[in-house]
Amino acid sequence: MSTLEELSEAVQKGRAKDVVALIESGLAEGVPAQQLLDEGLLKGMGILGARFKNNEVFVPEVLIAARALNKGTEVLKPKLIEAGVEARGRAVIGTVKGDLHDIGKNLVKMMLEGSGFEVIDLGVDVSDQKFVEAIGEHHPDLICLSALLTTTMGQQGEVVKSVTAAGLRDQVKILVGGAPVSQGFCNDIGADGYAPDAASAAELATSLVG
Repeated sequence: MSTLEELSEAVQKGRAKDVVALIESGLAEGVPAQQLLDEGLLKGMGILGARFKNNEVFVPEVLIAARALNKGTEVLKPKLIEAGVEARGRAVIGTVKGDLHDIGKNLVKMMLEGSGFEVIDLGVDVSDQKFVEAIGEHHPDLICLSALLTTTMGQQGEVVKSVTAAGLRDQVKILVGGAPVSQGFCNDIGADGYAPDAASAAELATSLVG
């Protein structure tokens, strides 16, 4: 098995120490940092994401794999910067005002990072104004809005309205998700995309930015 295949497998199994060791040995062998990222780390997370989508693995496995992935990207980051490799895109993510749920948001964040995005996490209970300010500050390609309650999903629509009122709507794609949210709701509020789960969110983000 090649270093890249071993790296992909170590990510899927959440073996952080092995991930770091394989990256270090790969770099010592002269494997480019970009290749270790794409064909090792991101490939492994992609395979796990597909399995998560098919209910073959569950949230704990994804969280452990994401931790291993993050350890690997910490080692690779200086090399990627040296090589002038840029992130696939930048995303701002948060759970909307009035909602304190963060597990779904955190999973989407991990999947986005696992797809090569730089992610700015605004946390939970985030007002529409804070999302608008984050667009001005970070210039993201997309913003991702999470809501787990039927009582707070309307806040996703408020964010779309506020971004539009601020004259920033054409600068950013808006993704929505959460248990009560649907494609129909996404269309009604004028968002750019809806994803039913974290793996789908990362795929959608990639297609929108790509």
